[in-house]
Order: sequence, then C-alpha cells, then structure tokens
Amino acid sequence: MQTTRNSIHAAKAPAAVGPYSHAVRYGGLLFLSGQTPIDPETGEIVAGGIEAQTRQVFANLKSVLTAAESNFDAVLKVNVYLTSLDDFSAMNAIYGEVFAEPYPARTTIAAACLPLGADVEIELVARDPLG
Repeated sequence: MQTTRNSIHAAKAPAAVGPYSHAVRYGGLLFLSGQTPIDPETGEIVAGGIEAQTRQVFANLKSVLTAAESNFDAVLKVNVYLTSLDDFSAMNAIYGEVFAEPYPARTTIAAACLPLGADVEIELVARDPLG
C-alpha cells in the first residue's frame, strides 16, 4: 500500500485557484479537491443556472479522475456544497445521470458562499486503480 502522498494535476481541469492539488493519491484512495463550475477554457463560472453549473462541475471532476486513470465507477464518497438547498432537486437529477447503483455515499450541505460566486461545489473520494 502506498504510504506517500502524490499529487495529481489534471491539464484539462480548471487551474487551481489556491495552493492545493486537483487530487492526491494515498493509501489506495484518491482524494479529489472540490471542483466548482469553472470553464477551463475561459477561467470563468459557466452561465445557465444550477443545471449548467452542476454539469460543468462533473465535467471538471471527470477530467481529474481521468488524469488519475480512474472514473466515476470508483467513487466511494461525494460531498456536495450548494449555496441554496432550493437547488437540490436540479443538482440531484444531474447527479443521478452521473452515478449508477450502487451509489456512492453522499453528504449535501448548504454553504453561505462558494469560491468565485459558484452555486455548487463537489468533492470526491475514490478507490485508486493504481493503489
């Protein structure tokens, strides 16, 4: 089992907006930093409301998983942060398109605000296919 922390940089994900890694590989697990709905091409939050933002977040997470040689099937735990729980149903519908049964464990909470004015941020823990 791996006992050193190795960071993962995903070239196709938005650049980190602080001093952190896109993901860390450790002890047979992948820990993905929260992704917001930043378009990697423009560096801006996508327009179009919670549906467009949630889709962009999952696209960004997919880029990080791909860089780690993984995918959504390996996800064990999801943490979802919404600035309004009124957006839960719309986010949940898109979440249901991304994950299949058996679903990962999940926590969803309301956050007062998120980086760059995002309405949603999602972080993941997954099995490491290389670990």
